[in-house]
Amino acid sequence: AFFPPQKWYVSSSAWFGCCISCCINLLLSFRLISIGYKKPLERDDLFELNESDSPYSVCPNFEKQWRKEIQKNWLTERTKQASKKKIHKPSLILPLWQTFKFLLIKVAFLKVTADILAFMSPQIMKAMIMVRENRPSSYESGYGYAIALFFVGLSQTLLHQLYQRNNMLTAVKIKTAVVGLIYKKALTLANASRQNYTTGEIVNLMSADAQQLMEMTVNINLLWSAPFQIVMAVVFLWKELGPSVLAGVALLLLVIPVNVQIAAKVKNLKKSQMRYSDQRVKLLSEMLHGIKILKLYAWEPAYQRKLMSIREHEVDVLKSSGYLTTYSMLTLTCIPFMVSLATFGVFFHLDGENALTATKVFTSISLFNILRLPLFDLPSVISAVAQTKVSLSRLEDFLCAEDLNPEDVNTNYSGNHAVGFIGASFRWEKNGLPVLKNLNVSIPEGSLVAVVGQVGSGKSSFLSAVLGEMEKLEGTVQRRGSVAYVSQQAWIQNDSLQENILFGANLNMPYYKLVLESCALLPDLEQLLNGDQTEIGERGVNISGGQKQRVSLARAVYSNADLYLLDDTLSAVDVHIGKHLFEKLIGPSGLLKSKTRILVTHNVTLLPHTDLIIVMEKGRISQMGTYQELISKRANFTELIQVFSAEHTNEKTTPVEGEKILFLVCSSSFDQWKTLTNNKEKVATGGMKVSVVLKYLQAFNWRWMWLTVAAYLAQNALAIGQNLWLSTWTAETAKISDFTEWKQSQNYKLLIYGLLGFIQGLLICCGAYVLTKGSLSASRTLHHQLLDDVLHLPLQCFETNPVGQIINRFTKDLFIVDVRFHYYLRTWLNCTLDVIGTILVITSASPLFIVVVIPLGYIYFTIQRYYIASSRQIRRLAGASHSPVISHFSETLAGRSTIRAFGHQGRFIRRNNDVVYENLVYFYNNVISNRWLSVRLEFLGNLMVFFAALFVVLAGNTVSSSTVGLSISYALNIIQSLNFWVRKACEIETNAVSIERICEFAKMDKEKPWIMSKRPPEGWPDRGIIEFVNYKAQYRKDLGLALDDVSFQTRSKEKVGIVGRTGAGKSTLTNCLFRVLEGSEGKIIIDGIDISTIGLHDLRGNLNIIPQDPILFSGTVQSNLDPLGKHSDLELWEVLELCDLKVFVQSLPKKLLHEISEGGENLSVGQRQLVCLARALLRKTKILVLDEATASVDMETDNLVQSTIKREFYNCTVLTVAHRLHTVMDSERVLVLDAGRILEYDTPHNLLQRKGAFSEMVAEAGIRT
Repeated sequence: AFFPPQKWYVSSSAWFGCCISCCINLLLSFRLISIGYKKPLERDDLFELNESDSPYSVCPNFEKQWRKEIQKNWLTERTKQASKKKIHKPSLILPLWQTFKFLLIKVAFLKVTADILAFMSPQIMKAMIMVRENRPSSYESGYGYAIALFFVGLSQTLLHQLYQRNNMLTAVKIKTAVVGLIYKKALTLANASRQNYTTGEIVNLMSADAQQLMEMTVNINLLWSAPFQIVMAVVFLWKELGPSVLAGVALLLLVIPVNVQIAAKVKNLKKSQMRYSDQRVKLLSEMLHGIKILKLYAWEPAYQRKLMSIREHEVDVLKSSGYLTTYSMLTLTCIPFMVSLATFGVFFHLDGENALTATKVFTSISLFNILRLPLFDLPSVISAVAQTKVSLSRLEDFLCAEDLNPEDVNTNYSGNHAVGFIGASFRWEKNGLPVLKNLNVSIPEGSLVAVVGQVGSGKSSFLSAVLGEMEKLEGTVQRRGSVAYVSQQAWIQNDSLQENILFGANLNMPYYKLVLESCALLPDLEQLLNGDQTEIGERGVNISGGQKQRVSLARAVYSNADLYLLDDTLSAVDVHIGKHLFEKLIGPSGLLKSKTRILVTHNVTLLPHTDLIIVMEKGRISQMGTYQELISKRANFTELIQVFSAEHTNEKTTPVEGEKILFLVCSSSFDQWKTLTNNKEKVATGGMKVSVVLKYLQAFNWRWMWLTVAAYLAQNALAIGQNLWLSTWTAETAKISDFTEWKQSQNYKLLIYGLLGFIQGLLICCGAYVLTKGSLSASRTLHHQLLDDVLHLPLQCFETNPVGQIINRFTKDLFIVDVRFHYYLRTWLNCTLDVIGTILVITSASPLFIVVVIPLGYIYFTIQRYYIASSRQIRRLAGASHSPVISHFSETLAGRSTIRAFGHQGRFIRRNNDVVYENLVYFYNNVISNRWLSVRLEFLGNLMVFFAALFVVLAGNTVSSSTVGLSISYALNIIQSLNFWVRKACEIETNAVSIERICEFAKMDKEKPWIMSKRPPEGWPDRGIIEFVNYKAQYRKDLGLALDDVSFQTRSKEKVGIVGRTGAGKSTLTNCLFRVLEGSEGKIIIDGIDISTIGLHDLRGNLNIIPQDPILFSGTVQSNLDPLGKHSDLELWEVLELCDLKVFVQSLPKKLLHEISEGGENLSVGQRQLVCLARALLRKTKILVLDEATASVDMETDNLVQSTIKREFYNCTVLTVAHRLHTVMDSERVLVLDAGRILEYDTPHNLLQRKGAFSEMVAEAGIRT
């Protein structure tokens, strides 16, 4: 049965065993459409895929063939190197052919059979016209021909739909195979190769280039089918018109070179568009990931202009493509006319006695109509081939990029050491200088090793070398056992907290609880309504840096690995938690005491407890030994310790006792407004709102819309006029009495026929031109509105919604607007006018036809309603299912080092197959619904042809042969027109989902205006006095107050520390100061101005903040320091010197123009933080918020930064949010918060004397006073 009792499966074997089963299934598969008509379709209503159609089967089969191609190319390369011949890179074409050749051959066979059947209808029509011309006494043969027309048409329909179905499924299998290979390649890509591909560019390979390959597969058969149809048409035309058809063929041959030129131009345009698209997606991705910095620094307009500039270049390319479309439209409509004009003209002049009869004219016209589609398709396919060559080249370049070499790390060696380096040197970039040089070290199993050194000395690179992430230049790397890695910037998945820790392992509850306790996560879980089932947002946006690090650490601990690589794990947590983690987990008596642990750290108080210390300096191991050995023998190390310990002399080094964990990190609390994360994409239901199409037409510009309608209306009217003119002409020929007089009128009639065609061509050009203008207006307007809406969203939206959802709007949905939607509108309009004209022509020839048109029209609209309800919802579900594919891919790229370290590549590949599978389910079901629609529409179209033929037979001698020819030729044309008409109406409605999704952001709540009528005076704030007056704030109305009646005032140029326990409101206070969160009562006054009365940019642009997370953008050092271009190079060098970066930047080849990679990956985390500090130093404001800007730097650099801040911001008001209590001990006053209220506000000395909350915190932190 078609519907199995438990699950529905769709596959080649289950669907179509043969053509007969295909027909039965397509005619009877009503259940899916019926369910969709009764209620919005849900996931459980849809067909499942068979194993052979799923990514689990398709991807391994294709990868196997690709590996063969790589191996073959490698052998060929060696041979060519020996003979010094040109070396070619591996090609995707052969592996694709080897994997899918049987499917492609089957599709080609179906196509050629359907094409042959298409030429039978004009021959049957010819026979019917000849019956009328000969006027036999009996009409039995006419009835037979009418029935034959119906059954030939029905057979052609079923074969064509079988071809379409197999063609689409083969194409999507090819896309699935390529996407799977791209994903797997991304997991093995070497870091040197990764520098050439940003996340946005790799995502584009998955979405745009793989999609282009799929679309080419859909049209690949047209490369031979179009010439085949052209040849068939010419052969049949020769039978009708003789050698004169060669004039038409000559005209076709003249068009081909022009098409070649157009294809070359399209190829160049495609390259340009892909380049601009890559740039736009890359910049957008970085903007969304760094949106917090953009908002806090009021940089949105600058980056908006930058993105719009790239978009304008992209639109210019679209404009050029649109004008080329004008030529394509001219080819589609006018070439058949021009061919017929040339053929008829030569036909007359070859022999003066040649006459155009109804048989010759309408058989030829039908053949010319068949000729129209291949003539239009051929240049399009040639163009698509050019575009696909670009995409294939991009894909092949990526897939052939250098991988990590697993043999760089030797895991099979003798000896009892866990990690060993013997004369090893490494580099990050292919042609770069060595970053690590001549490493020689042996780390015993079960030992605790500390790696220390200044910023940029190579500490993190040391761990990367152990993991095999760097290119080995020389020497040996040895590593034994399984690995767990905690990166310096913790990588968190968009999943539950428990799943982040389990990381694919089974739950062992006793051990799991022990891990939570050791990682100090139990107090955090107690605050959460859902405990460890709480969803963590994308990139861990709803938890703090400290919590991210502890969750990441818990993941490593739960894996129970042999070797632990901990990259500055303790920097993001406060001293107390750091001591707990060392005591309970990392240290000699911790949970991991029997494991090998390599810890990169800046905390020298831990060094006496380690077994081995490695001191890194400029990429070399400068010193190595135990703490006592280095202290006694190495004067340099003693100096280093003294410098590093400068800020730790007042802190106890003894670990914490018992469970007295104190959370001081401001961002270590789960903010109330962030707890509702992992917002799955909402899928709209119900019919398409007229407002959505009106929104598009408004962006399209009503002027262009009405001009387009007028042009197409006039064009279709002229097309009907041409055929009526031919009908009249042939009718006169049949009644000819004076041949000489008739001959004299031929030139005149031919001239009128040509003139009508020429005017039609002009109107086509005008229609295509105004359509291009309108579509460009719509693309530009909707993109600008979308970007503007997104940038005006409050920060909360970005922290509770996956970035993949937003990027999906700017890629897939915007592609529909740019390329597809106006095409569907144009085609629907053309088909509507064509259908109306056809019905009018047939009805004028056979008035009885109207009796059939009315019920068939009703059935058409009923089918359309049924289909649209299902198809629209499937498209919506498919749109929502595409975001997880992009999000998962982006997430994988961000955490590829962690995934590789844990050896979980296989699990992530399976997860990718899962999300691709879900997306494919919707695609396959969409194919099912499309075929359901096509079979029924074409069946009704064939009925119309049958009745049109039947009525002209019944009319007997009352209609002329020319009327018979006109009526049936139009009826044959209506099958395609009606099919396109309904289909494009459905396409408009289903693709309007993309416009609907783009417009969603316009309805979302926005933050307050950037600029308001009231502007602060120039130079505001000039004193830096901040006053909170009875201020209350809450994240949502249904939640309690996050700040409750807060009132305090700072003095001018005062340094204020802000401390408090978890959830005290420290983050909320800074959020309110920058109006990230708007207050519900009270006010904040800065230098006499209520900040709620001015625009956000007037406020944020005059405040300064150094955030905890160092966010950099791809671009130059200069653009990262000064994106607005307001400062001179001299000023930039000055701030770099203040931040101890001048020497480093001067050592770079391009200095200030040195390219920083995406996210600042080619700088250490400490260097990134110093760049952020330099960026803040350039902003000359009177108020600075310091959010623990030195968590990721060594103590020497920390001292430098603190002294720089004190010196450079001496005349500013500084609010320091305390992560480590010693940073606020020298503040002029300290603000102590608890549960959103102010507990204490006084000088540190007075607060300590008072023996209150602050004094208790200091005592618990072990700071001597």
